[in-house]
Amino acid sequence: MGKGSRERFLFGVVCALAGGALWGFSGACSQYLFAHYDIDASFITAARMLGSGALFLVLLLATRRERLVAMLRDRASFRRLVFFGVFGLFACQFSYIASIGCTNAGTATVLQSLGTVWVMLAACALAKKPPRVGEALGLVLALAATFLIATQGDPSSLALPAAGLAWGLVNSLTVAIYIMYPKRLMFVWGTLPTTGIGMAIGGVAAGIAWAAPAVWGSAVVMPALDAMGWFVLAAIAVLGTFAAFTLYLHGVALVGPVTGSLLGAMEPVSATVFAALWLGTSFTGYDWAGFLLMVSMILFVSVAGGKEKSTARR
Repeated sequence: MGKGSRERFLFGVVCALAGGALWGFSGACSQYLFAHYDIDASFITAARMLGSGALFLVLLLATRRERLVAMLRDRASFRRLVFFGVFGLFACQFSYIASIGCTNAGTATVLQSLGTVWVMLAACALAKKPPRVGEALGLVLALAATFLIATQGDPSSLALPAAGLAWGLVNSLTVAIYIMYPKRLMFVWGTLPTTGIGMAIGGVAAGIAWAAPAVWGSAVVMPALDAMGWFVLAAIAVLGTFAAFTLYLHGVALVGPVTGSLLGAMEPVSATVFAALWLGTSFTGYDWAGFLLMVSMILFVSVAGGKEKSTARR
């Protein structure tokens, strides 16, 4: 690897790590809002996705205007984008924030990592092949991690709120949809345009979901946020969503999907660290053991996936 290639690779590593860290930071910010304000997951999701979706559209109009217009004019692609935006990105963001509201940022992010297992199992089923040794080991680690976090080592009890565990499992399934469904779109149109437009469409869906109670005559109440609350909400949209996706996707384009997947393990680490140091969330030894096992699962499954060549255009 030449000097220029090495510098590009290292820059990609930094970008991917920064993106993962910002995703974890956004989880801690959501936990902060739940702890200090009367706010619900639908409002945070709508604000996050509409804000970041608008920023993505500005970026795409400035850098990929022709591709953006062509993508929106292609009816088949637009239908796929709607499905991706609603059932992938919106469902993923909402269930993640709902999981945080019932548990905490670190636990919700670790449960979200189960999405890697669903992706692995779906890929094996489609290929009609059994999991590789590393993938099978990753599955065992993921199950062990979930068991430790959910039961604290006592199989006769559930330490997590049932709603928190349920939302975490739903979130992991939506992560699998978010990862697997848009592959064709990303191959044809590129990763950033697909993600950006999907985010904008998902933001519209999130806004409709937040305002939906008005259809049945119920009041839609704006949360009473002070300056700090709005600042944290803006940080989720700008740093934890727009900047996180942009940095991570650029990093993956430079280092490749396998290395990028490994670096994505920064997200649960970041969420846990921010929750512990910033918000004072206490974790038990079982929690930390579960977090470590889940990060190990991501590493095993990513390595077992082999070195893939990225075919998506940036």
